[in-house]
Amino acid sequence: MGWKDAIDYLRSGAKRRAAEGDAPQAEDRALPLGARIGSLVNLQMSPLLRASGNGSLVALPDAEDTRILAISQFKLSMAGRIYRYYLAKGDADQREKFLQLYVDEHDAVQEILYCSQLVRVIPTTAEDQDAYTGAAGCGLGDLNFALWRAQLEDSGYAAPELASAFGADEALDYERDVGDPEAGFVPPFSGTETRIDDASGMQGLKQELYFMPYARRLGDGSKEYLLVTTEILHSVNGDARKRGIHVDFVVAIPVEQERLVIQ
Repeated sequence: MGWKDAIDYLRSGAKRRAAEGDAPQAEDRALPLGARIGSLVNLQMSPLLRASGNGSLVALPDAEDTRILAISQFKLSMAGRIYRYYLAKGDADQREKFLQLYVDEHDAVQEILYCSQLVRVIPTTAEDQDAYTGAAGCGLGDLNFALWRAQLEDSGYAAPELASAFGADEALDYERDVGDPEAGFVPPFSGTETRIDDASGMQGLKQELYFMPYARRLGDGSKEYLLVTTEILHSVNGDARKRGIHVDFVVAIPVEQERLVIQ
């Protein structure tokens, strides 16, 4: 079971989650794989190295990316839940790196992705914001999505890095990974994210989300995901005055659960 099953129905009978106050609060449920902030992560690199060698844009973990620095949960219009275990939070102009877990309605982990942020964009016009939320019935949720070489060049990616993924092409073509493949548009998942940045559960952020996974085949036939998430910030550390909107483009590689140990 994965994304294709999750979109088929909305989750009912939701269990108790974070309190809905101004500041993020920790949940009382056990997190998947026994994770907590500060947990040590041991991830076998072979799937990531194989993907990188076959044209993926994924950024490999750095030597210091071995502990969970923050944990977030998505409450989306889908069956099950999504958790993100951050190995790099994207502070100080760094790009985010995290493990994304999809847990079904029976609390079973069905999918694990290692994810690295490609680029963040700010939709400045009403038309752009409608496109990235799917509000006009097009944009985020379209069947196909193109990632342009120029977009990454402008974000500082080096020519050799881009040549490995793009070759002589100016764009990489991804296809929506959920919904009817004959449908030109499927509304993106929508909901909220609560991210906890410390063990007390009092530091972090809350934001509204619009989310859609896309995918393409790499040189060896394996799958690389492109996760597009529009995030509308509601509060940071309980401060509701901090607002904003941005769109994160994240590349993700599937990882078998047997290759991941969290202590």
